[in-house]
Amino acid sequence: MLIESRRRAYLTAMQVVNWLPRTELPFAAPSRPEMLEALEPFEAFEASGEEMAVPVAVVKPAVEAVTRPSERVKVEVPRPSPLAKPAAAEEAVPVVKAPVVPPPRFALQLLRAGRCLLLVELPTGERFQTRDPAYLLLKDMLRAAGLPDSPQIVGEPVRWPLLVRGTMDQGPDAARDFVQGFVSARLEDEPCVCLWLIGLPAVRFAGEADAEAWYRELQVEGLGSVWALPGLELLMEEPQRKADVWQAMRRLMARWKSTDE
Repeated sequence: MLIESRRRAYLTAMQVVNWLPRTELPFAAPSRPEMLEALEPFEAFEASGEEMAVPVAVVKPAVEAVTRPSERVKVEVPRPSPLAKPAAAEEAVPVVKAPVVPPPRFALQLLRAGRCLLLVELPTGERFQTRDPAYLLLKDMLRAAGLPDSPQIVGEPVRWPLLVRGTMDQGPDAARDFVQGFVSARLEDEPCVCLWLIGLPAVRFAGEADAEAWYRELQVEGLGSVWALPGLELLMEEPQRKADVWQAMRRLMARWKSTDE
């Protein structure tokens, strides 16, 4: 049911001036008496002289123009079309999340032998023991290089990742910054003429290189001259690599065997 004010608003919107309901409407204002009187049709008049008789149109009562109560007025409410989307939404590209890179895992030990520092990958992740095959191979390499075969341990082993849990960034870039910062701080305490990087993790995170750089001398900002070498475990598994180590060593030996020690 419509209240009188809303009903009149609908009629005004439809440009209906006069109307009369067929039945009594609830909550409606009383009808005006003059609207209930039937209108008499106009009679045709006779034209005088040469004028022809023109029929006069009969005006229909305004009652017939009234909307029936049973007929409800449908008001169309404009709704946004699903196709009318902003251009920005149509051109939006779904955001692809970068793949999560797991943190690298390695253990490195820094040693000092004469005028050289050695950053060595720990094959088992634990400190070297005097009878470990890897440690015995390292002693042989130092003797061949003319350096003390009993290197001094410098600091605790560098193990990565640092934390098992937490939100700290422990990706490759963070590992590189940490390793380089650790070695750089030890070089400030006591410089060296050459830094040996033994093992792929040492070459990658201190020398910013990969296996293709093995047996070569590199220049690393903040660390100076470094020498990239395969890991001790790999040298034991593939003894033919020792010849390449020896040839490269002969070219660099003059660095740490100079007479100005």
